[in-house]
Amino acid sequence: LAGLVFHFAQAGVQRAQEGWEQCLSIPLLQPHLWDLQQRWDGLLEEFSQGQDWLPHRYDEQEHNCYTFALAFINHVRSVQGRGPLSKAEFTQQFVLPLARRASRYLSLEQQLAHSDMVIVPLPQGEGSA
Repeated sequence: LAGLVFHFAQAGVQRAQEGWEQCLSIPLLQPHLWDLQQRWDGLLEEFSQGQDWLPHRYDEQEHNCYTFALAFINHVRSVQGRGPLSKAEFTQQFVLPLARRASRYLSLEQQLAHSDMVIVPLPQGEGSA
């Protein structure tokens, strides 16, 4: 399952390997959680089979892909013995910081694209200190 994107839409839970190249990936697991990393795909596969994610349950405003993602995250948190996150908490802690960073990057990229500057990669080994 590694490399698959699970998403919930009108057709129910879908799995895709392509079409998500422009998305932001939000890192949720700390590197020291090796055991949970190994179980992640199985937990996701099992979770996605639940009745809540059948196609007729989809609602664009109230029961959508964001709901699916947050419900899965809260499922994993419960496996860890942690409490659930609200939509507001998840958005504030995980989504907004990454979205702000991506926005700054895209803004910089756009400014550079419209200037007379050329970006040249450093030779191997340079620039890493």
